[in-house]
Amino acid sequence: MAIMHLGFRWRIRGAAEARREFRRLRSESDAPILICANHLTMLDSFAIACALGSTWTYITDYGALAWNTPDREHFAGTWWKRALVYMMKCVPLDRGGDRRAVGNTLNRILYMLSKGEVALVFPEGGRSRKSRVDTEAVTYGVGRLVKNLPGCRVLCVYLRGDGQKFWTDTPARGEQFEIRVRSFEPKTDQRGMRASVDISSQVLHQLAEMEQEYFDGRQ
Repeated sequence: MAIMHLGFRWRIRGAAEARREFRRLRSESDAPILICANHLTMLDSFAIACALGSTWTYITDYGALAWNTPDREHFAGTWWKRALVYMMKCVPLDRGGDRRAVGNTLNRILYMLSKGEVALVFPEGGRSRKSRVDTEAVTYGVGRLVKNLPGCRVLCVYLRGDGQKFWTDTPARGEQFEIRVRSFEPKTDQRGMRASVDISSQVLHQLAEMEQEYFDGRQ
């Protein structure tokens, strides 16, 4: 995580509060924790990991580091990249790939969660082209994970750089971020695919509310 401070010179407001909430969730129950975040840059997973824990945290408690699903095209194109991302608890995903491949990736994340691991996913399915949380970009993945894990807690994470006006590949050097977190346990009366979509929609609306609070706080 020193790379974040020394290399990119990023700073994250709200990290202390986010870490406290993350620790609370992990300490109060063994139920699965799924982190769901907005998505504006290719390094969001890294920035969120930095916000939720220190280098020492992950050295002494590797289970606190969340599994995530980076785009295979960008992060797993060669064997050494695949080895590196696996060490960093990544399961590469082919964005826009066939449904069977996507389903297999989700099954791997589901297995990790069922074993007490933490996972991070982006409910919008990719970087937001609108630069705001798109509540209509509902995918079934998040809902499928949650509905198959009784008692699963969702930790919603909203992360945005002060200078982040649009979606980009990487945040600017020296960027000042703000992170907001909110936890809840989604419930639904629906069944099958409708249940998955309903849960995913609940998560997106939570993130949209957090985003509005972020912008309201900057006025």
